Amino acid sequence: MTTPLFRLDAYQTEATGVVVAHTPEGGIVLDQTLFYPMGGGQPGDSGRLMCQGRSLPIATAVKAEGEQIALVMAEPMALPPIGTALRQAIDWPRRHRLMRMHTALHLLSVVIPLPVSGGAVAETRSRLDFDMPEAPEDRETLEDYLNQLVDQDLPVTEEWITDDALRANPGLVKTMSVAPPMGSGRVRLVRIGQGTDQVDLQPCGGTHVARTGEIGRLRLGKIENKGRHNRRVYLHLED
Repeated sequence: MTTPLFRLDAYQTEATGVVVAHTPEGGIVLDQTLFYPMGGGQPGDSGRLMCQGRSLPIATAVKAEGEQIALVMAEPMALPPIGTALRQAIDWPRRHRLMRMHTALHLLSVVIPLPVSGGAVAETRSRLDFDMPEAPEDRETLEDYLNQLVDQDLPVTEEWITDDALRANPGLVKTMSVAPPMGSGRVRLVRIGQGTDQVDLQPCGGTHVARTGEIGRLRLGKIENKGRHNRRVYLHLED
């Protein structure tokens, strides 16, 4: 198992690591990593590994066998041998934009309180697909509400519950197409707001900002018809 340092501190940008395995596809597995692996609609992190005077560009990270995380090279290069100690650094500006957008999508699911049938996180334009027969007519109102939630600078925190506790509370799950990250015996919940100011609580394995004020100005983009009961809603970071 790879220790997910991104889960302990989403703001850590550099760390040490030791190569413990290579995947058949040519991925590098470390004993611990800052690189978030692609999943839940969020792309894997990119960045660099530094060892023995070399700088190895990492294009992305993916989940591998046995709860390992494999780092995928951006170009063909000799892999550092197993046992090599190195330093890892993520592309922080990119990661932070993804964190801002991921948290913003959680807010979008608050503003449009309908089941989510799909989604994708990107750096400046992301989307959620909703089980929504008709497109909303009050787009400006929805956008204003979104930015009010940002301006409230609500805290974004996490907690863990058991798989059984989640099964007993199916209303926590908003997504129809992506199952919550279950199977290890416990599930991570991401909460936005506290007490009477809480606006959202749902299972999520992604990385998020610490407060909604970090997101910045949001713009509601186009709404596409993707089927009889499916509307795709785009969301943009304005900076």
